Amino acid sequence: MQAFLKGSSTQSNKLQKDKAAPGTSTEKRARSVPWVEKYRPKCVDEVAFQEEVVAVLKKSLEGADLPNLLFYGPPGTGKTSTILAASRELFGPQLYKQRVLELNASDERGIQVVRQKVKNFAQLTVAGTRTDGKKCPPFKIIILDEADSMTGPAQAALRRTMEKESRTTRFCLICNYISRIIEPLTSRCSKFRFKPLANWIQEERLLDICAKENLKYSKEGIAALVKVSEGDLRKAITFLQSAARLVIDQEITEKTIVEIAGVVPSKMIDNLLQTCFKGTFEKVQSAIKDMVDEGYAATQILSQLHESVIKQDLNDKQKSAITEKMAVVDKCLVDGADEYLQMLSLCSVIMEQASSN
Repeated sequence: MQAFLKGSSTQSNKLQKDKAAPGTSTEKRARSVPWVEKYRPKCVDEVAFQEEVVAVLKKSLEGADLPNLLFYGPPGTGKTSTILAASRELFGPQLYKQRVLELNASDERGIQVVRQKVKNFAQLTVAGTRTDGKKCPPFKIIILDEADSMTGPAQAALRRTMEKESRTTRFCLICNYISRIIEPLTSRCSKFRFKPLANWIQEERLLDICAKENLKYSKEGIAALVKVSEGDLRKAITFLQSAARLVIDQEITEKTIVEIAGVVPSKMIDNLLQTCFKGTFEKVQSAIKDMVDEGYAATQILSQLHESVIKQDLNDKQKSAITEKMAVVDKCLVDGADEYLQMLSLCSVIMEQASSN
């Protein structure tokens, strides 16, 4: 019996060693980070296309005081990256975790969190020197990402904390919609609007990543990537990484990007419009059913239809009637209405307007 137990224990030891051996490769795999994080700006100078914000933050890095900040604008334009890069430069890698409190929309951010967690962190006093001997400002930074999702009472509680702890703490509110932030908070902050990134800026960044990752690409592929992302650099980089994984060691083409992004092929949109203009209701019905069955999102079809309708040879009255219906359909889709019925409703209006031409 003892011999059997010894044999089983030696076998289990061997198995553990065998499992431990490939552990190094799994660790290496775990270290590979998404390109969005890998190529996130490490310093303020690397932030693209937001000159006003960069100028203000540079002054604060040189020693001037930093006001409370409010960053707003479309997603993927560098709001969070900018304040994180500035914080790292201000405090250095060692003090960064002690001096910066980042709360995202995923955290509970009701009035209790503001009264306890935020207030307690804001009350702590800090020194004006770093561990490496360099000077740093004698305040902390609290970053409230997706601040427009905070409740009204929580925002109201925050304004008193911002005033009271102004000696030791600076706040940076980040949101997509500034209209959802209460007026007393916006008046206490320096507001900066982050613009959607220009096409040439996005192209530069994407080509730089392609060079660093040794990717093969076509000009049409990069142009399609810029068009699909609509000023959102984060989305563009994510699509690029997905495309690189899909076509390993092959050229990234426009077709690849269209497949990954879930964009409806322009031929399908044109065929649908032509069917609305010249076909019967039954043909339109089957065309919409085919598109929905293919798995294309109705919101994506709607946005591409909007672009195509504007270019069509229709008068202003007809275009306004169609686009007004598009707005109603978009609202219904957001509220969870059936995609097939909503697209059918829209196409029937397009048919009606086209027949009156």
